[in-house]
Amino acid sequence: MIIVLTVALRSFVVERVVVVGESMEPTLDNGDNVLIDKLSARTGSIKRYDIVVFPAGGTLLIKRVYGLPGENIRIDDTGLIYINDEAIDDRYAYEMMKDPGRAGGLGVTLAEDEYFVLGDNRNNSIDSRALDVGSVRDKNIRGRVMLRITPLDKLGKVK
Repeated sequence: MIIVLTVALRSFVVERVVVVGESMEPTLDNGDNVLIDKLSARTGSIKRYDIVVFPAGGTLLIKRVYGLPGENIRIDDTGLIYINDEAIDDRYAYEMMKDPGRAGGLGVTLAEDEYFVLGDNRNNSIDSRALDVGSVRDKNIRGRVMLRITPLDKLGKVK
């Protein structure tokens, strides 16, 4: 019974994921263990600035949501982010972006099932700016990061 319950929880409710790489520094560090809420992805409750996990290129990526379904996201040459032509608060950026990627120029208009994600460590992140990652479809989002469980001195909610 315990095994069945554990499998059900991992399949549908929560899952542990290990952060790989520096793209989310200083928010998350390489090797951190986080728990993701899998229900939020299934109920459509992903919001701007949530940190989500999704597969890309044979691995799991962890990035922060900036663009929501139906929005246009544009990044200018100075690294400022615009949603539907309005500059947004980019409080999570580790440093200013050097490369707007595919979000430069006129930007990217998201379909009704797509999100635009960025790493907090912009200049060390492969994210929605890159063609090989692109916009993330809602059906591909595995879950929303809710809690860091290790290292123990950083245990707690992830913002």
